[in-house]
Amino acid sequence: MTSPHNSVWPNASSALSSSDAALARYYRWHARIYDATRWSFLFGRTALIRALGRDPHPPRNILEIGCGTGDNLLRLAHQFPQAAVTGLDLSTDMLARARRKLEARQLPVTLLEQRYDRPLYPEPVFDLIVFSYCLSMINPGWNLALKSAVRDLRPGGRLAVVDFHDTRFVGFRRWMAVNHVRMDGHLWPALHLLCHPLTATVHTAYAGGWRYFCFIGQKHDG
Repeated sequence: MTSPHNSVWPNASSALSSSDAALARYYRWHARIYDATRWSFLFGRTALIRALGRDPHPPRNILEIGCGTGDNLLRLAHQFPQAAVTGLDLSTDMLARARRKLEARQLPVTLLEQRYDRPLYPEPVFDLIVFSYCLSMINPGWNLALKSAVRDLRPGGRLAVVDFHDTRFVGFRRWMAVNHVRMDGHLWPALHLLCHPLTATVHTAYAGGWRYFCFIGQKHDG
């Protein structure tokens, strides 16, 4: 499952779906400002990695879906220095920034450029799979991504998700939809069905403007 460190393997499929192409266009521009702006509303990312670090059985093989510009990959590589870390993203522009960060710190992380709608390998190889503010943007296809993750996880492996949950403001929900984000609480029940929850918390942002959640689940044995 290994590849040259910090290389980017391209998407095996030559054609993008309309939703994939729309996201790629969106991040072609947003990649330039992502790190400067997203800290103000993508809450819980650092806390999720810290919570994973308290597991008495550290993962050996880690996959992050929607790794973006690589901030979580840096956190994961530092939190678990003995683990093999892989980041996957659909956006060439986001991965280019992630690669520069990783190379500057000489961190051995593998990058994959592709959609995630099927397992990466015939047999499960990952002990930990992370989704950070990614699933709410995979529309359609979030359910395929989750099912693929469960199949890619070894028995007893961890599925870790931090993402938008919902909002009581219809106008804000519509605005987020313009930015490819779905915020109607659809992820929460699906995660509880797929994995045994170890950590499952919902948090309020900006005095109730919206809610986000952190979830760490364990794949069922067998």
